[in-house]
Amino acid sequence: MCLGVPGKIIEILEGPGLRMANVDFGGVIRQVCIETLPDAQVGDYTIVHAGYALNKLSEEEAQETLSILREMGEYED
Repeated sequence: MCLGVPGKIIEILEGPGLRMANVDFGGVIRQVCIETLPDAQVGDYTIVHAGYALNKLSEEEAQETLSILREMGEYED
């Protein structure tokens, strides 16, 4: 099963090559390719799969998704 996880863009990294950003996943920071989101800005939420941002979403949608993921984790415990 593939899973896209919401995260918050906290820094856009400038440099040659692909457009990258640091994304916060509940305290875990990862570098993510945001080449597919040319209008992405710091503070935006995005769905990430395998290190690539797939689309932007609202903070409300991100929090709702994170809540569902937490519930799923509790269910499996």
